[in-house]
Amino acid sequence: MNETVEIWRIQAVAVAVSLAAMIFIFELIRRKKLREKYSLIWFLAGTVMIILSVWREGLDRLAHALGVGYAPALLFLVALFFGMILLIHFSVVISDLSEKNKTLAQEVALLKAELKNLQKN
Repeated sequence: MNETVEIWRIQAVAVAVSLAAMIFIFELIRRKKLREKYSLIWFLAGTVMIILSVWREGLDRLAHALGVGYAPALLFLVALFFGMILLIHFSVVISDLSEKNKTLAQEVALLKAELKNLQKN
C-alpha cells in the first residue's frame, strides 16, 4: 500500500513538473525570448515525460525491457536523455554561431581596410 502511494506521488510530481516546464517554455515563446524552432525539443521532452508518467503499464514494460528495477527511476533517465539531447543541440547551434561570428568579423575588417584605402586616395 505504501509503495503504491509513493509511485502515485512520483507520477504526480513528474506530470506537474513536465506541465510547468511546458507552460514556462510556451511563455518564453510568447514573450519572444525563445524561438519556436528551439522549443520543439522541450515540448517533445515534456510530452514524453507526461505520457510515461501517466501510462504506468508502458513505463513498467519499458523499464523491464531496459533492465531498470524501479520503473519511476526510468523517468529520471528519460529526463537525463533529453537533457543530453538539448546540450548537444545547443552546442551545435553555438558552434555554428561562433563560426558565423568569426566570418562576419573578418568581413567587417576587410571592409574597414577597403574603406580606409579608398579614403586615402
